[in-house]
Amino acid sequence: MKTQSLGITDIRVTRLGYGAMRIAGGWDKAKVDAAAIERGIRSLESAVEAGYNFIDHADIYGDTMSETIHGLALDRHPDWRDKLVVGTKCGIRFDDEPPGTPHRYDFSGEHIRWSIDESLKRLKLERVDLYQLHRPDWLADPDEIAAALVDIHQAGKVRYFGVSNFRPSLVAAVQSALPFPLVSNQVQISLLRLDAFEDGTLDQCLEKKMTPMAWSPLAEGRLAAAFDDKVPLPQSEHHLAAVARLRPVLADVAQAYGMTPLAIVLAWLMRHPSKIIPLYGSP
Repeated sequence: MKTQSLGITDIRVTRLGYGAMRIAGGWDKAKVDAAAIERGIRSLESAVEAGYNFIDHADIYGDTMSETIHGLALDRHPDWRDKLVVGTKCGIRFDDEPPGTPHRYDFSGEHIRWSIDESLKRLKLERVDLYQLHRPDWLADPDEIAAALVDIHQAGKVRYFGVSNFRPSLVAAVQSALPFPLVSNQVQISLLRLDAFEDGTLDQCLEKKMTPMAWSPLAEGRLAAAFDDKVPLPQSEHHLAAVARLRPVLADVAQAYGMTPLAIVLAWLMRHPSKIIPLYGSP
């Protein structure tokens, strides 16, 4: 698989990233049994065999179990430590963490410092290559965030930092407090979700040489549904109409290039000069 630089860094990542959100099979870790763990490990093995070298995690994926499965896979494949580029995220807290608190986004310095240690334990790594702030905390203090990121960087726990789902103004605010550059912004981008083209996100990535990563590049499976009878079609009238308009166009373009429609969907994203990395994972 072809590779590209991750932002302005010297890290080379594959043009497609492997999204590990679903490798645990669900969001309740109490239900992730030995069979589910084995399926998750096989999913990662298949991704590596297919040529992916960038694995995208978050501490909440699978209620922490996606990172745990990655760590168990490393026990079988110790060479992955040098072969794979691993990213994860922090900042989303579930209900009752700690007890009596609501679901929320938390970029406090205390939570960032605690989260990276917990992720490293689960991943069985001494450091991650990319650490991203997951979803905007409305009470985020750029100076407090910067102090925490500097601490964990100096401690050798993270090589580079990025953000996820950030509006350009918040990226700028956080960047203004940091002594090193943010190298990525992971946002939802697809043929059915064009906000990043219109709200300045991709313009900022071009300006700052940040790598945009597209989560849900198939629009949560809606674009797959257009060409696979086994995938349920979207229920909303808006998305049904959009898929209906796209289907013949994608079919024609795919035929012209001798490719599948879904390959065209991903190639359309990758054509942008910001070098979008679609995150393509297990269903």
